[in-house]
Amino acid sequence: MQSDKTLLLEVDHPNAEAARRAIAPFAELERAPEHVHTYRITPLGLWNARAAGHDAEQVVDALMTHSRYAVPNALLVDVADTMDRYGRLTLEKEGLPDSAEGTRLVLRTTDRPVLEEVLRHKKIKPLTGERLDDLAVVVHPSERGTLKQELLKIGWPAEDLAGYVDGEAHPIELQQDGWHLRPYQQHAVDGFWHGGSGVVVLPCGAGKTLVGAGAMAAAKATTLILVTNTVSARQWKDELIKRTTLTEDEIGEYSGARKEIRPVTIATYQVLTTKRKGAYAHLDLLDARDWGLVVYDEVHLLPAPIFRMTADLQARRRLGLTATLVREDGREADVFSLIGPKRFDAPWKDIEAQGYIAPADCVEVRVSLPDGQRMAYAVSEPEERYRLASCSDAKLPVVEKLAKQHAGEPTLVIGQYLDQLHEVAERLGAEVITGETTVKERQRLYDAFRTGEITTLVVSKVANFSIDLPEASVAIQISGTFGSRQEEAQRLGRVLRPKGDGRTAHFYTIVSRDTVDADFAAHRQRFLAEQGYAYRIVDADDL
Repeated sequence: MQSDKTLLLEVDHPNAEAARRAIAPFAELERAPEHVHTYRITPLGLWNARAAGHDAEQVVDALMTHSRYAVPNALLVDVADTMDRYGRLTLEKEGLPDSAEGTRLVLRTTDRPVLEEVLRHKKIKPLTGERLDDLAVVVHPSERGTLKQELLKIGWPAEDLAGYVDGEAHPIELQQDGWHLRPYQQHAVDGFWHGGSGVVVLPCGAGKTLVGAGAMAAAKATTLILVTNTVSARQWKDELIKRTTLTEDEIGEYSGARKEIRPVTIATYQVLTTKRKGAYAHLDLLDARDWGLVVYDEVHLLPAPIFRMTADLQARRRLGLTATLVREDGREADVFSLIGPKRFDAPWKDIEAQGYIAPADCVEVRVSLPDGQRMAYAVSEPEERYRLASCSDAKLPVVEKLAKQHAGEPTLVIGQYLDQLHEVAERLGAEVITGETTVKERQRLYDAFRTGEITTLVVSKVANFSIDLPEASVAIQISGTFGSRQEEAQRLGRVLRPKGDGRTAHFYTIVSRDTVDADFAAHRQRFLAEQGYAYRIVDADDL
């Protein structure tokens, strides 16, 4: 398979669950209709599986066992050869002979023609230096990240074995007073630490922050934590104070409100990507200390400037945390080459079976547009149709009915469009949180929701990520960001934290039938279907 090739695998519905478990480590669900599930297999997926410890024999066996049709032998050989490409090139650090100058970075191969091939590429040759022998060439340390990006693009991913600097030491221990890392959390920490850098994929509510704390305890070094927003930064700080030996004075917040640089510094993506006079004024934060570890929370949301910055951080240990490696901008390859490959991935249903996240009932409620709105939709411009369908008045009675059905249960109503959210909040007599809500007010409302003082919150996309609302048990999605799969996963994650009484979580998505709203909803649901969640479809009149 070439680096841009895609293979589609069809699986009969009766075998869907067994196939999902076998195929998920290396493939992504493309379509999940009633009878046949289709998986998309790419070289990047195969290389991620290889880096996570899966071998070609496992993958070939899964294909032969679960494919709806006989898999041609040539295709099986192609898959095995693709996986074998990972590791044929390695980046290594070597001591300089008879010199006190230290070490050098070397690109080494086990297969001379591969090295000859890659060095002929015009974007790769300038990144290398002296040719040492038939199997090795010197690489300038500053080009470590860029070289990995370019090698991945031409289908020869390099395994980075060059190691990492320890950074400035700082004592950090887990304070396991009455609690311990869950087995899968410890496996995630071990998998990351063994690899030195990479991504840990865990469901929302499964304790990604604790995996980060475990990695920090392993590193025992100054740590830079990058997060999506200020509320998330403060939740990270509270959790670290609670779960580790770190004190409040050792943890700094670097956000729009504060500029503190301490042994553990939590910075927001927003402040780091703020431009002043055409320059990223705060990226110097990366050079402010000799960081031993950089943690990227919600790595699937990493902004482009942070990728560029990360290319220069290849000597630092890097940990990406996410519930899904899906990126709607298609930059999964940059996550692989710059943050690192997938080191641990726990299927959501496996974590649920262990009792660590709540079981969830996912329901798609379909409404019909009134005749007047149907005509307005039919004659509207394509760019206007999604908003017209998403914000249909026909959804409002359904929200009220669902809220009444779950009266007294902690309920989140989540949407994309502010005027729609304010109208829903007015109908339900609920508070609303949008990007315009101050951080202080957001925290007040979240705290009131956690304590049960209020049981319903209407929230915009600001609540998609890194918000800890453990009591939420019902989510009603009235509109979304077009077909965003990772947003759907994050929104379900808002209700997956285990409930004290073991009750099931409920996730409703309200969709206008026969419109692009329904098309985008089907696309959004792909990732969750891959994780084993099946949506029941009901008509609004049958609720």
